[in-house]
Amino acid sequence: MTASIGSQVTDSMITSDEFLETARQLIAAGRFIDRKGWVPATSGNFSARLSDGTLAITVSGKHKGHLVIEDIMRVDAQGCSLDGKKPSAETWLHTGIYRRFADVQAVLHPHSLNAVLISKLFKNEMVLADYELLKALPGIDTHESRVQIPIFANDQDIQRLSQQVDRYMDTQTPIPAYIIAGHGFYTWGNSVIDALRHLEALEFLFECEVRLYGAQNR
Repeated sequence: MTASIGSQVTDSMITSDEFLETARQLIAAGRFIDRKGWVPATSGNFSARLSDGTLAITVSGKHKGHLVIEDIMRVDAQGCSLDGKKPSAETWLHTGIYRRFADVQAVLHPHSLNAVLISKLFKNEMVLADYELLKALPGIDTHESRVQIPIFANDQDIQRLSQQVDRYMDTQTPIPAYIIAGHGFYTWGNSVIDALRHLEALEFLFECEVRLYGAQNR
């Protein structure tokens, strides 16, 4: 189901309290993810949907373990700044997810070691099957499940990359995440907490696959 986010917005359409609470959630997520070592240096970006359809998103070039309120900005549906701050070049990938999924309220993008290794070990996708922790992902209630995680080649043209992701999602079964080769991965949820749960579960499963691959290829 595709969501519609209006691009005509004004400061009066969103309360400062709502923005501040959302910013605090993203800051807390950044600290948790940084403690896990999943956003080295200034990598990664996080966002959340606000009630007027605009997005709160991390600004470009900030360490995600040391975010402050001023490091969270607002953008419209096209990823254009609403407050004069500079968004990440990858904002287009966030807005694409929100346009596609009406119920998604948060998108998290870490640059984890396991995601990078997965992209080197597997070509176009990896399959997670028969793991108990798959039940942490949306719509899964049994370990007897099979989840595809597509891997897309990295591309400095983010709009082109976003279009490639869209074409994949148009023709495949729903996915909980995708990997960008040599880069990191994107996952999302109905809240920041949901997205964090998906991220943590996927990280565990990615590590299982990396270790399994190493054991099988000794």
